[in-house]
Amino acid sequence: MTRLEDRQILVRDIEQACADGARLAPACALAGIDARTLRRWKAGNGLAHGDRRPEADRPIPSHALSEAERARIIEIANAPRFADTPPSRIVPVLADEGIYIASESSFHRVLREHGQMNRRGRAQPPRTSRPPTTHIATSPAEVWCWDVTFLPAQIQGRWFYFYLILDRYSRKIVGFEVHDTDSAEHAAHLARRTALAEGVQAMPVRPVLHGDNGATLKATTVLAMLHWLGIEPSYSRPRVSDDNAFAEALFRTAKYRPEFPIKGFADLDAARQWAMQFVQWYNHLSEHTSLYVVGPNRSFWLSLGIAGCPGLLAARRASA
Repeated sequence: MTRLEDRQILVRDIEQACADGARLAPACALAGIDARTLRRWKAGNGLAHGDRRPEADRPIPSHALSEAERARIIEIANAPRFADTPPSRIVPVLADEGIYIASESSFHRVLREHGQMNRRGRAQPPRTSRPPTTHIATSPAEVWCWDVTFLPAQIQGRWFYFYLILDRYSRKIVGFEVHDTDSAEHAAHLARRTALAEGVQAMPVRPVLHGDNGATLKATTVLAMLHWLGIEPSYSRPRVSDDNAFAEALFRTAKYRPEFPIKGFADLDAARQWAMQFVQWYNHLSEHTSLYVVGPNRSFWLSLGIAGCPGLLAARRASA
């Protein structure tokens, strides 16, 4: 509703605009009202008395609930047998007993007016989802990501498990292991060995270790090890398949290498030998396109010593 003073100001400004040559419809649109609204204000006493809808006499509908019926709704809703039952179940139960007092929406409305429109029983209101946690790596050893993938054996139905930890910023593989079982103990051992090898205990800010929601990476054994190491765990959002995209992309690179045996590995030693050769090639010999044709190992050390080196990596990234 528009106050009387605002109506008079709008009408005065619109009339002034029309006197200066403006058309009525564009002037009303600029003022935020319709031309028919302006004509209705002028036709009645809208510019003298304002909006009279608040003062209108509104008779009570004939089918409105009486005070006795409202009291009956509150009495039934608070009865012991309906103490933990919502109106959507109260009304059908009463209907089965041949009793009808009011509709489900009327129950809701009366309970809301009396301040009783709360969840009944042990039901809890839905929790607001917090925004997803974001970790941004601006230098090496700030964010690590890890995952486990299958390596096929030559025996059908048998697999080896390739555990891998990747530095998010430099793309360097900082830790890997291959085992013949998928176990939380293996994952915890890899996290401990990688942390000790990378000197995590001497870092002022320890890295975040991001993984998917697999049972192996979320096991209590792994969480206890990460807590002991001072590493913060991070996990992908539920039903989001690309939250751990860097580790998945690395596995794709590994399995499409020419040296990857299509028919599977003969034994565990063969799988470990292949994994060692792949990590050696990836860290030291490959030229990563996302790093502007700088290998992961070189990117890692250039980023750590960027203040004292000629700045090759920074120059490559700035010129891209």
